[in-house]
Amino acid sequence: MADIKRVGFVGLGIMGAPMAKNLQKAGFELHIWARHPEEAQELVAGGMIWHESLAECAAAVDAQITIVGFPPDVEAVYLGKDGIIANARPGAYVIDMTTSSPTLAQRIEAEAAARGLHALDAPVTGGDVGARDATLAIMVGGAEDDYDACLPLFRAMGTAISHMGGPGMGQHTKMANQIMIAGAMAGVCEGLSYARAKGIPMERVFGAVKTGSAAGTQLSGYAPRIIKDDWAPGFKIKHFVKDLRIAREEAEDAHLDLDMLRQVLLNYENLMLRDFGENGTQALMKFYESGD
Repeated sequence: MADIKRVGFVGLGIMGAPMAKNLQKAGFELHIWARHPEEAQELVAGGMIWHESLAECAAAVDAQITIVGFPPDVEAVYLGKDGIIANARPGAYVIDMTTSSPTLAQRIEAEAAARGLHALDAPVTGGDVGARDATLAIMVGGAEDDYDACLPLFRAMGTAISHMGGPGMGQHTKMANQIMIAGAMAGVCEGLSYARAKGIPMERVFGAVKTGSAAGTQLSGYAPRIIKDDWAPGFKIKHFVKDLRIAREEAEDAHLDLDMLRQVLLNYENLMLRDFGENGTQALMKFYESGD
């Protein structure tokens, strides 16, 4: 079993910062880098070790974790000349927890293996609350021995941790998850829109159905925010659109005709064009408010 003590973390946003804090609470020595150093000030004040470059960070740790924005960001931090694979120490573990392309995950694993590194794709679900509370669901692709070696890291950040198969399979599982969320969120928004149109207060409908057959994470987590016109992001629309576009491409590659996925993606893309990309995914309700 690998002896992982020093952990690098890159991607200190809504999800990444609390995930890094939970790793630190579990006893790991955290090393961090960010393109915008101001993002890291609180974490450095809390005892994490700042590095002036990504290359320096990757070279200093036993395992390097990333959770960044989009597949081009993943490609840059892993495959660039000053990136993780070119600079990580031999035998290190590199773990991308971004929701990204399964094909890119497979490419990263191959490049990592060629340099004696162990790569895992390990996207998460559970939103900002799960990141703070260390209750994330983590879906891991890669070699089983590497998964076993990194389990202490995953257990510091989540409670539902699953090995899904070889490289890219964590990302494929996350695509299935995002497709399910898309339908559930659309159902919540359409149900509340229907209730409002019929003159029933949304909060009353929520109270009536929240423990019945409609119960679920999207309803319980987001209906109260919708009722209060709270569009603050636990997960931003622009990132969900990225995920659903990847899912659509992968579905098309598998010759699947997923009508719901396509329609919900179109609705979210409509909101992106109206500058709602920084809002939380619950702002899908604005699509129904507009009548578009």
